[in-house]
Amino acid sequence: MSIPGIKISDYEYDLPSERIAIYPLANRDDSKLLVYNKGNIIHSEFRRLVDYLPSDALLVFNNTKVIRARLQFKKDSGAQIEIFCLEPAEPADIAMAFQAGGKVKWNCLIRNQKKWKDGALTLTCSINGKEITLKALLTEKEENSCVVEFLWEPAEIGFGEILDAIGHTPIPPYLERDDEEIDVERYQTVYSKYKGSVAAPTAGLHFTANTLQALKNKGIRTTELTLHVGAGTFRPVKADSIDQHKMHTEHFEAALETLTTIASHRGPVIAVGTTSLRTLESLYFAALHIAQGRAPEHIDQWEGFESDVQLTRQEAYGILAAYLEKNGKEKLEAATSIIIAPGYKPKVIDGLISNFHQPRSTLLLLIAALIGDNWKEVYRQALEKDYRFLSYGDSSLLLP
Repeated sequence: MSIPGIKISDYEYDLPSERIAIYPLANRDDSKLLVYNKGNIIHSEFRRLVDYLPSDALLVFNNTKVIRARLQFKKDSGAQIEIFCLEPAEPADIAMAFQAGGKVKWNCLIRNQKKWKDGALTLTCSINGKEITLKALLTEKEENSCVVEFLWEPAEIGFGEILDAIGHTPIPPYLERDDEEIDVERYQTVYSKYKGSVAAPTAGLHFTANTLQALKNKGIRTTELTLHVGAGTFRPVKADSIDQHKMHTEHFEAALETLTTIASHRGPVIAVGTTSLRTLESLYFAALHIAQGRAPEHIDQWEGFESDVQLTRQEAYGILAAYLEKNGKEKLEAATSIIIAPGYKPKVIDGLISNFHQPRSTLLLLIAALIGDNWKEVYRQALEKDYRFLSYGDSSLLLP
């Protein structure tokens, strides 16, 4: 299969600003649910999700946790400078970076960078009764980001504690508002576990303890994996053709238990969110790497269009499980830049739970890969029926 020359202008639609959900609803599962099932569309409520799922389905959740990644500094001149921590540089391991005491380096985006030419920025806070002065030094300037070194005392305070104390929730820029107290809880799934994302896996924001219990009561199986969502998820496609667009890289993990669960499952697999879908499909190509004697470390952007090898879902995930067992590992860790666009046929998933995405975005291309041109009717009806769009918006269940 060749790399597609898809025109991004074919994935445009009119999204009025008033249809973008600026705040979450009072209750997570009060959101609307559009159900697309093999061309048929019905409208319901998210709390009734279980009614539309096959009883033998396996739902796969992304259990990443959003970090309070934005640090706001003020220079003596009064200039406001925001440092947006994207991913750790030294140490590069996310868990070690949060535990690091006294010094750490992060790849960052900097707002108002022209006002920060040299010298240290400082920010003072109190953690557990101890006064902390955080210093930020700009050490490297790269093409799309900068490396910032953070220094503080006492060293027994971890960098994760500092972010929790003084960081701001990285709500999407298109909300065009400052983060508020409500975002601390609501821009986070109820099942989040592992810190590392700078954007929420928003399809999961609708789930409540009651929804999860309803799944269990019906006998629907669930499992989890982790993909840390990067700021690149908001990056618009500026190229006219998708083959000229460079996808961002995100890190993911899948436990041996998750891999064996998927390998043994005979019913439909439904991804909760595009991040879960991209991870599940990336794992398929990680299995191909192993089968070809290559390391499953990184899935390139166009692997879904360049590989002619065919494995069943059970075969692919069996290869992954056997690889971990052979190497005495409990989880597979890798990175992916995979793009899923029209022409790509999903190898692992049979359905998707998703919010409604921006025009001209790679996420909308993913929806089109799943349900074809029917995405136009889905989005037309969602607009007609007053659905709320984007991160804090309403939900859909897509069963192609």
